[in-house]
Amino acid sequence: MTSSCPYTPTTLRTTVKPRPWVSFKPYEGHVEVSPLPFNPRSDDLLCAYKISTHIIPAANPRVTPDIPFPEPLPRSSKRRSERDIKNLGVELMEQQARLCEDGYSGVTDERLLWNCVNRYVKKDKEAKIRTKGITLFLVHGAGFPKEICETNLCYLLATCGVIDEIWSWESVQHGDSALLNRQNLSGSFDWTDNARDIANFLINYMPEEVETSSLPIQLHRVPASIGESRQKSGFSSRTLVVTGHSFGGCSVTLAALHFPALFSSMILVDAIIDTFQESVWELTQNVVGATLIRRDQWPSREDALRSFKSSPAFSAWHPDVLRLYVDFGLYEDESGCVRLKMPPIHEALIAANPRARCETWELMEKLDEKIELLWILPGKESLDVTMLVELRKQRAWRRPANSSNIIFKSSSHLIPQESPEELAGVMADFLNRKYDISSGRSKL
Repeated sequence: MTSSCPYTPTTLRTTVKPRPWVSFKPYEGHVEVSPLPFNPRSDDLLCAYKISTHIIPAANPRVTPDIPFPEPLPRSSKRRSERDIKNLGVELMEQQARLCEDGYSGVTDERLLWNCVNRYVKKDKEAKIRTKGITLFLVHGAGFPKEICETNLCYLLATCGVIDEIWSWESVQHGDSALLNRQNLSGSFDWTDNARDIANFLINYMPEEVETSSLPIQLHRVPASIGESRQKSGFSSRTLVVTGHSFGGCSVTLAALHFPALFSSMILVDAIIDTFQESVWELTQNVVGATLIRRDQWPSREDALRSFKSSPAFSAWHPDVLRLYVDFGLYEDESGCVRLKMPPIHEALIAANPRARCETWELMEKLDEKIELLWILPGKESLDVTMLVELRKQRAWRRPANSSNIIFKSSSHLIPQESPEELAGVMADFLNRKYDISSGRSKL
């Protein structure tokens, strides 16, 4: 069941002054990639879309300073109380704030990092690729690999076959990107860098044309003239539609605020864009603390799957999405055990650094009205939904022009994990209406 939230004027404000955008600078000298610690994808989706894995250099320099890595928590065999968990979150958040105050915020980090992306393109070499056809760009939430979208994609592509190409993004400390970058990650993370990495890919590395032929693992940088043209006028041969969940929704919105010409429309799946009122602060402390102590190692993938199935945190997940998480969110270490590709500390660091969430809120009302927004909001009864119901209403109407929203009463915050089929149906309806696909005409 779905419903929608009526227009709700913004009353919540922040005291954060948004920082200026930091321009990209190419890495100096030869950019050499170390041997990939994972097997690039070479399979298919629904026997119709070929899957391939690619890498690009992340944006340089980093907004995130080179901060010392937090000391790992000692393993504890006893169950921690809710107060203990919250205190762990408070401690990490306060530590992150202190480090910036101590002068690390001025430390420039130019270490080479990489982003991984998956590409899904029609296998049929004779497939008709339309000029300005739809390219779907997917951005995951915190803690999930780029493959977490594939159940949703299977449902979507089974009913909406007009998407020419799909790219699934991966932030530097997630999934395969985390394996590639593990020696060079900072002990902090500013969400602005995920936005800059996304913009860097869209401006400088997304291929100019949609082709069914194979692409190199390390994507080539497009000519500077094409990158400059994209910033001013958008893509010459693509219509870019974005779906961003949670942390990913905030990141891609921040990118769109600075480079609106790139984007045609955005589906924001409970994007985390906040004023950081007291209720949000308290909830974040609990999330950070709980993330720090989560289990990250199992004897095998099947043991991990059994463990997840017995956990209340995963009980509402669609079984196919959970299987994807086990297959692509874990890796086998040297001892033969399986571990999370993204260590819990990195997931906790994302939640512990909220500034970009507030900056995006402040800027959001200025987002170009040509970009149509569809907000997908959770409505399933839970502490998170109850505490933040007013904030979510105002999020959905922060940029009121050319915006709409749908409430999923079947889901909490993890909508792609819990309701991938329902989400696919809403996405297909949006694409059919927005681009007049069902009638055979095209607005592209």
